[in-house]
Amino acid sequence: MITKYRPRTRRQPSVSKLNNVEFINKPSAISQLKTDNSAISEKLRIIVLGGLEEVGRNMTLFEYNKEIVIIDMGLQFPEEDMPGIDYVIPDVTYLEGKTDWIKGVIISHGHYDHIGAIPHLIDKIGAPPMFMGKLTAGIVKKRAEGFYKCSPLAITEINETTRLQLGKYFHIEFLRVNHSIPDCFATIIHTPLGSIIHTGDFKIDYSPVNDSPADLNRIAQIGGKGALLLMADSTDSTHPGYQISESSIGDEMGRLFEKMTGRIIIGTFASQLSRVQKILDLAERFDRRVFLQGRSMTDNVEIAQQTGYLKFNPKILANDYELNKIQDNKIIILGTGAQGENNAFLMKVVTGEHRTVSLKFGDTVIFSSSVIPGNERTIQTLKDSMVRQGAKVVHYEMMDVHAGGHAKQEDLKLMMRLLKPEYFMPIEGNHYMLQAHAELAEQVNINKNKIFVADNGQVVEFVKDSQDIIVGKLTNEKVPANYIMVDGLGVGDVSNIVLRDRRVMAEDGMIVIITTIDSKTGDPIGNPDIISRGFIYMKENKELIQKTRMKVKKIVKDHVLKTSIDDDYIKNKIRNDIGQFLFSQTKKRPMVLPVVIKV
Repeated sequence: MITKYRPRTRRQPSVSKLNNVEFINKPSAISQLKTDNSAISEKLRIIVLGGLEEVGRNMTLFEYNKEIVIIDMGLQFPEEDMPGIDYVIPDVTYLEGKTDWIKGVIISHGHYDHIGAIPHLIDKIGAPPMFMGKLTAGIVKKRAEGFYKCSPLAITEINETTRLQLGKYFHIEFLRVNHSIPDCFATIIHTPLGSIIHTGDFKIDYSPVNDSPADLNRIAQIGGKGALLLMADSTDSTHPGYQISESSIGDEMGRLFEKMTGRIIIGTFASQLSRVQKILDLAERFDRRVFLQGRSMTDNVEIAQQTGYLKFNPKILANDYELNKIQDNKIIILGTGAQGENNAFLMKVVTGEHRTVSLKFGDTVIFSSSVIPGNERTIQTLKDSMVRQGAKVVHYEMMDVHAGGHAKQEDLKLMMRLLKPEYFMPIEGNHYMLQAHAELAEQVNINKNKIFVADNGQVVEFVKDSQDIIVGKLTNEKVPANYIMVDGLGVGDVSNIVLRDRRVMAEDGMIVIITTIDSKTGDPIGNPDIISRGFIYMKENKELIQKTRMKVKKIVKDHVLKTSIDDDYIKNKIRNDIGQFLFSQTKKRPMVLPVVIKV
């Protein structure tokens, strides 16, 4: 039976205060904190605003008696059906009017799907204090520099020994976990109704690079004290086995480097700092210089070196001036673009648009990252172009040149066995990933009725019943969790209607019909002008264009005979009738844009 947390001793913990946040100085102090018994009858509500129906846009709220703690504020990169969109951020409509409830924001690690929305949202939620690791703080501050409207961030750095009291009811501990970037933390939230563990992104790595392995003993100790709810990363829940260690990637790459006599070009994520460290180590071992490419790559390397998470001799880095003077067997070019992004380093190299690097015979290009779903075709085209230009391509399916940052099935089951939660909620993934994780939870004997597979915005509640037992349920209540799309400087000004129009233009093109009308008589003047973009090639479809012109003239004449001149009516009539006519002739549905000019 799960009960509320009670003080284990009457001695009060030593605390210090900063910005109305209490820092608890003794590791055992969490168990000594007193809770306000007058609030025990209240509900503990958990709401995920993003990350339950997609990979990215992670943001979770914990609410108790008009106090809220937030974990992560991330972005989601656009999907194929979002043309022109830069990225998507969470909808914080639910927090309007509740900014004084928010006691703090915890950031689990420095990846953009967990920090990317901060500059857009922090002022909307009242600019509360933020807590994150040292490296994460550096990356967040660097990102915020590009947003002049963003208020100064109130960031406090934390580590695995930090203890916080946020408001009256949230007592926080941190657990260092491994991922593809250092300084990652799981968050343990002690509430009057029980403890919640939010893993953030994690994997079990017994030999991580520039990081300490996860403390399995401490994880087991936390589980032994009783956990009300575990919220765990589901990104790799469909993949069997164990995730390979980052150290093994360095060993595999070392064997590759021994055989290579030409230039080595490596594409990976700028956030894969553990991978970058291994590449820098190998460069020193094989007497090669490293040429960094991509703004995000150079920024992250600079921040990680300043904070001590990357260790290398700065002289190993080459600049533009030195690149062409260094022998091919003495250089490694490390950049972004392994997902085939249009403006990234690798794509510019292949298309000949890069200012200093072009492919040549004897180059070896290593794709040191897995393929994000939806990018398969773009990456394959990129590889084909590289081979045609004389390069050899190596990717993770050929050999272990990439280790994922997320726990696979056996690691996930190990985490659940150690923590032994009463309730379980898979997070951070598409619905099928969450469901796969839920099935794993059943395999380790978590009660099926206590596993919550929720949607974005769906409220999970915990209350104490009449028999003093904590009961949780997945409710039917939903708060707004819409996609807020960022397009250039616009935030939330691109609606589904705008996206639909963009998809129509992308699929069937558009046709502009300009008709001139006599303002006195309403008669058409001359033939309508027609402009086609992405629909048909007008020179090869003269007959169709002529029929369309005649159809437009007839619409205008018929309208004059029936009623007074009404621009909107004529535009709608042209849009509907010409749209149907063109579909009957071509089986395409271009966007029809009528323009009426009165003279």
